[in-house]
Amino acid sequence: MAQSLRILLSAAFAAWWPVGAHAAPSRGYSIPLIDLAHETARQVVVDREPGQYLGHPTTVLLEDGKTLLCVYPKGHGRGPIVYKRSPDGGLTWSERLPVPENWATSRETPTIHRVVDRDGKKRLIVWSGLYPARLAVSKDDGATWSPLKEAGAWGGIVVMGCVEPLRTGKGHYLAMFHDDGRFFQAQPQVRQPVVFTLYQTLSSDGGLTWGAPEAVYSSSEVHLCEPGLIRSPDGRKLAVLLRENARRKNSHVIFSTDEGRTWSPPRELPGALTGDRHTGKYGPDGRLFISFRDMAHETPTKGDWVGWVGTFEDIEQGREGQYRVRLMDNKKGADCAYPGVEVLPDGTFVATTYGHWTEGEQPYIVAVRFKLSELDAKAKAR
Repeated sequence: MAQSLRILLSAAFAAWWPVGAHAAPSRGYSIPLIDLAHETARQVVVDREPGQYLGHPTTVLLEDGKTLLCVYPKGHGRGPIVYKRSPDGGLTWSERLPVPENWATSRETPTIHRVVDRDGKKRLIVWSGLYPARLAVSKDDGATWSPLKEAGAWGGIVVMGCVEPLRTGKGHYLAMFHDDGRFFQAQPQVRQPVVFTLYQTLSSDGGLTWGAPEAVYSSSEVHLCEPGLIRSPDGRKLAVLLRENARRKNSHVIFSTDEGRTWSPPRELPGALTGDRHTGKYGPDGRLFISFRDMAHETPTKGDWVGWVGTFEDIEQGREGQYRVRLMDNKKGADCAYPGVEVLPDGTFVATTYGHWTEGEQPYIVAVRFKLSELDAKAKAR
């Protein structure tokens, strides 16, 4: 039986929670599908190595609007961390850059995030998960890095899927991850049936140290994981999109109106937003682009790298959104699309991920570039 640990449907939620939110969502979708998979001019190879699996990248865009940093493992979710830099918004990429020796001991998907402390000091952090979760820090915009160091006596899977600044104070951050009992403690605590738990942890010193994780939601009926957090345009609400790993239902979403102190009960998303490892950013006109691996139950692009265009209100109201986009065609199962999504000052999206882009070869890292206006024109021409 599902149990909710920090879930609370408060009076504030009741005032805006969509009346139709509990209606069963479609397992497929009716919105248009745009296909960019064959537009190779949009694609930039970030890294490729014959015979070597390269996967699971995340990115960060620095404040100059053009410097992109990317980390990813040599292997499927684990392996030595590779680090690259682009000086021109993802058009060209450096060679693999030097990193601390113990980055070669990473056992999980690395994630990179910008953090700023209460005094305005900017840093970058890289997480590496499983037990114990470890953290590396850069004080010079990624020119040099500390070794990975234990963040606490806890761990988890895809630590951290999201790191979000909070409005509770300068230097305050919320981060989220999940675990299925194998990695949260030093000794595995796997239950039968398997229970997935969504956790959050807080920092008040600009991301340098993190508190003991608190369980947000736990269930054996639906396996909610890989949180992707999106803040509403007015800044007052947080939405977390969640993979459903049991593959029984669609992806889910939870909301908070109090900076993560409480969360709404999870509800299913439409088929149009069903997938894995949601990562979203706003375009210049306030619309969202959300990148993910397509795992809708009824879709012609199952297992491919796709995106969704719509509004935060669409997510709130349980609507399908405006249209879907296939970014690239994954040639092997559903092994692709742990994406980084960045938006350049001119409105160009740079979406970066791994996948089996060439038949019979190991996966490699590619960035795809586009503007929402270009996608709009394609949608209109359909």
